[in-house]
Amino acid sequence: MAKTSASIVNRETSWLEFNGRVLQEAADETNPLIERIKFLGIFSNNLDEFYRVRVATLNRMLDYNKKQGESLSFSPKKVLKEINRIDREQQKEFSRIFRSIVHRLGLEGIRIVNERNLSKSQGNYVRRYFNDHVRSHLFPIMLNNLKASSLVDKSIYLAIRLSSSQNPGKKEHAIIRVPSKPLSRFVILPSTEVSTAIILLDDVMRYCLDEIFLLFGFDIYSAYTFKFTRDAELDIDNDVSKSFIEIMTESLKQRKVGAPVRFIYDKTMPEDLLEILKRKLDITETDTLTRGGRYHNFKDFVSFPDAGRPDLLYAPVPSLEHRKLPKFESILGTLRDQDIMLHYPYQSFHYIIDLLREASVDPRVKAIKMTLYRVARDSKVVNALINAARNGKAVTVFMELQARFDEEANIYWAEKLQEEGVKLIQGIPGFKVHCKLLLIRRKEGDKNVYYANVGTGNFNEETARVYADDSLLTADPQITADVNAVFHLFESKYNPPKFKSLIVAPFHMRSFFTRMINTEIRNAKAGKPAWCILKLNNLVDDKMVKKLYQASREGVKISILCRGTCTLIPGVKGMSENIEVIGIIDRFLEHSRVFVFANGGEEKYYISSADWMIRNLDNRIEVACPVNDHGLQQELKTMLRIQLRDNTRARLVNNPVTNAYKQKGSLPQIRSQLEIYNYLKGL
Repeated sequence: MAKTSASIVNRETSWLEFNGRVLQEAADETNPLIERIKFLGIFSNNLDEFYRVRVATLNRMLDYNKKQGESLSFSPKKVLKEINRIDREQQKEFSRIFRSIVHRLGLEGIRIVNERNLSKSQGNYVRRYFNDHVRSHLFPIMLNNLKASSLVDKSIYLAIRLSSSQNPGKKEHAIIRVPSKPLSRFVILPSTEVSTAIILLDDVMRYCLDEIFLLFGFDIYSAYTFKFTRDAELDIDNDVSKSFIEIMTESLKQRKVGAPVRFIYDKTMPEDLLEILKRKLDITETDTLTRGGRYHNFKDFVSFPDAGRPDLLYAPVPSLEHRKLPKFESILGTLRDQDIMLHYPYQSFHYIIDLLREASVDPRVKAIKMTLYRVARDSKVVNALINAARNGKAVTVFMELQARFDEEANIYWAEKLQEEGVKLIQGIPGFKVHCKLLLIRRKEGDKNVYYANVGTGNFNEETARVYADDSLLTADPQITADVNAVFHLFESKYNPPKFKSLIVAPFHMRSFFTRMINTEIRNAKAGKPAWCILKLNNLVDDKMVKKLYQASREGVKISILCRGTCTLIPGVKGMSENIEVIGIIDRFLEHSRVFVFANGGEEKYYISSADWMIRNLDNRIEVACPVNDHGLQQELKTMLRIQLRDNTRARLVNNPVTNAYKQKGSLPQIRSQLEIYNYLKGL
């Protein structure tokens, strides 16, 4: 456990420890076999984004320090060195786990084969598949003509050495992109009764290199995989004459030629070929070079085929119906009488689609407003909003164009919404809008009545099947008035209004949570019950960490559920002995943010879109929403208590033993996600 001080864990190494917990799930033999290989894909995808964002930022800091001769409060060089050390260790473990899973798959009759061990009939099938599906996607570049800007980020390439048996002096090198985006990375070969064979697309190409290069007089080939990762930071142009959509579109083009931050290559690649690639791609000693195995881009393994073996996957978990939202009854009608909370993926996201559908056709609904951050590829949410606009509703959408890695999709949807007459509010310079808000205005008698949805996760029906989030549906006049005020904030050049119920960043969320912790400190000093439960994705804000340390020293009992990065060190005498931090990695991705405070016996409950990070508290529009209904408060508290008792998938965060599992001792086994499903099923 690396530290930048005696009390703060380095943010980057903490993130790597989180990804190590994902790797543990791949190693866990109690998980179904194909799910384990998918966890390898999740680990790999996470690491790609880490290098594209965090390591790229450290490289820029390092470069700035060299140019300016100034010193930061930490050494980027030392942090990068530690990142590389941890990465090497994790890659060794990754390779070990992959070999073990491949062996186990073989025992189950699923063989991963390569171009060297195909039977004649398999070889014939591979060649037909290549010519029918692959060949048209291949455009070789001779290495002499290669420019770094020619390569597509996050893709894998074959670097190929070409020679001729008839003309030994004839030698060339070429590269070809493996087209795993339009095609599947995996090709299932005709199976026998006893086994199924799967070959990777890379190896299909290796087997058929003669189909491409024999024409040019080459008949001897050797191919080596490499992967090239770029800095993903966008350089935002401030030209006021351009629309924000134009600015973002141009910035995305810049990303495609961003500086290299990581180069992974097959360790069997000849040294001379490696040196040519490094020179052509401007790879320097400050970039991360990783000697890897035969295959890269393991993120594709998230889509590993089931090979007709559903028993090697998680058993299906049907979404639960919400007993207070029966089919064929008005959701708006229900919300007039009571608040409703949905918990994804245990309960279905289709209730939000149904709500939007109802609002789009209800003649009394006059307006719909919504924030969108990341939406599904074929978004039913966006289609429902378009339908509402076609039905004459005044539809307003704040589409966050700066949602990292979803910018292109969001630009597409933004233009689509505008074409259909939806009022689009474009980005706020200097801020991201990360809050998850829906507001419906309905004319009831001579009054406007408002209905709102405030959530912890995106309005995205695809991720809602995997991300565990909480979503409050309410007609509470104070909450809906504040939601309306947030939208006015977007439309009125950001003059912050006063909020009566919502806690809104960057205006007063930091000070609010600081006051809530101070209240617990005062109660602890007065001998009253003093505790809080905090559930977040990331806890890295130094000021909030120090405030929690102060609370711990005064006797406040603090339970933290933190899935991702955490810079706080729990359990240190005289500093944090009253703090426990656990992280849960399981089938679903824990994504909700929930904050509960004892508050002298009048407990306070909040759900939020915000983690405790500088960017969330100070540089984004975020919302924390009170949960006032006592039944819903008890629901949240029960779910949090179940998670705090988890002794199957919970790890002790920033423990002296990295990612140690929470011990169950003599207690019964508790897997919190399964327990929560059963709890909600019984409601």
